[in-house]
Amino acid sequence: MTIITAEFIGSCTEVSKCPAPDMPEFAFIGRSNVGKSSLINMLTNSRKLAKTSVTPGKTQTINHFLINSSWYLVDLPGYGYASVSKSARARFGQMIEGYVLKRDNLACLFILIDSRLPPQAIDLDFIEWAGSKKIPLGILFTKIDKLSRSGLQNNVKQYEATLLKRWEELPTIILTSSEKKNGKEEVLALIEELISEFRT
Repeated sequence: MTIITAEFIGSCTEVSKCPAPDMPEFAFIGRSNVGKSSLINMLTNSRKLAKTSVTPGKTQTINHFLINSSWYLVDLPGYGYASVSKSARARFGQMIEGYVLKRDNLACLFILIDSRLPPQAIDLDFIEWAGSKKIPLGILFTKIDKLSRSGLQNNVKQYEATLLKRWEELPTIILTSSEKKNGKEEVLALIEELISEFRT
């Protein structure tokens, strides 16, 4: 798949105000500072489609982008903010849960994981929760250019081993780097495949 056009449609804090669910939708979420905005910009060939920030927690709304006039890319608030209030974290949690559970056109929820870290409880808990709700998932390891090949393999294997304790089959896993553009073709190919399945 080649992304030709990417248009910002709007931001909202309530699922009821999202665009009509008439096209397949692919949402991206991850712990704060995981590199979500950079990855979205890399996938869409844009330097500023999604706003990047050195301060974790930049995304605080559900943001829809119309891609190639045929599907939505959705930038969701992160989870696990250390720098926001407890009430704000609760509000983001309600927003995320409402979106994930109520969007019938959600073709895949991409959960981003920082490849530099061993398995984190907050990531595993979110993956487990989404899986228990039968949400179609993909796992994207980010920043793979920031550690050695052996370190990367070790961390990914730890995640796989941990998930396989409860899962019979792992979600699709793709290794990405926004700087080196690793994983771009794989992510877009998966989206293209899921769009075809969605429409049939």
